[in-house]
Amino acid sequence: MSSIWHNVIDTDEARQALEAAKASEDQPADQIDVDSMVITQHYDRYSDDDHEVWSILFKRRMEQLEKDASNVFLDGLRVINLKEDGVPDLREVNANLARMTGWQSRGVPGYLPAKSFFAFLAKRQFPTTITVRPKNSMDYLPEPDIIHDVFGHVPLHADPVFADFLQTYGQAALHTNDPYHTERLARLFWFTVEFGLIREDGRLKLYGSGLISSDGEGRHALQSDEVERRPFEMERVCDTSFEIDHYQPILYVLDSFEQLRDAMNSYAEKLLSEPAGTAKR
Repeated sequence: MSSIWHNVIDTDEARQALEAAKASEDQPADQIDVDSMVITQHYDRYSDDDHEVWSILFKRRMEQLEKDASNVFLDGLRVINLKEDGVPDLREVNANLARMTGWQSRGVPGYLPAKSFFAFLAKRQFPTTITVRPKNSMDYLPEPDIIHDVFGHVPLHADPVFADFLQTYGQAALHTNDPYHTERLARLFWFTVEFGLIREDGRLKLYGSGLISSDGEGRHALQSDEVERRPFEMERVCDTSFEIDHYQPILYVLDSFEQLRDAMNSYAEKLLSEPAGTAKR
């Protein structure tokens, strides 16, 4: 079970999905069954406190994001119709995503092994933790919940360019077994999907989910003199290590999402053209 106990995942279906996720760790990439890890979002199991936590954090973050988030993120937020009044219903989110990019946000009970996560992405599906953090952990949580996953990640999935990048990333990461490339792809995900900046309207804006969903980290990324903001360059990003237990001292800045998609396409072409685990460095 997820370390966040929650009524919405206190079901036999969720327990079976967690067992399937554990079993998938030892399965070949082409045999991973993502459907076995998916659970129903029983919307009626969310409490008034759950909806209040979502509302508080939504309103708090939008005070900054209305001016400091990527236009692509803000457009996606409107497209999938996220609102401040309560936890989103994935059925509505997915109906809106389907007509834009074909991506789907699929409920899971907690963490997945890395290869299983990539298997979802490769199919244009995002494994979405459906729990809500407790009120006493609103400011920081060491693992994902629906606020991080849906508010932080999913709006970008409504953009065709970012959607193509993320699927290609998943295909490449699922394919390779080479620890060298696995580490480089993890760094790429960290400095883009989780902690990416982009230049729009002549200034820096936020798009990475770790910056979008965190008030402290989001403001630090744009305002602190202690952050080194580097132009995005694929090789340099993949060569940069990171630590997860403090505000990020190094961030990379995109010129556009097309730049990210094209760089990923070039990297993936090299990986996917070789048998798994044998890509040339």
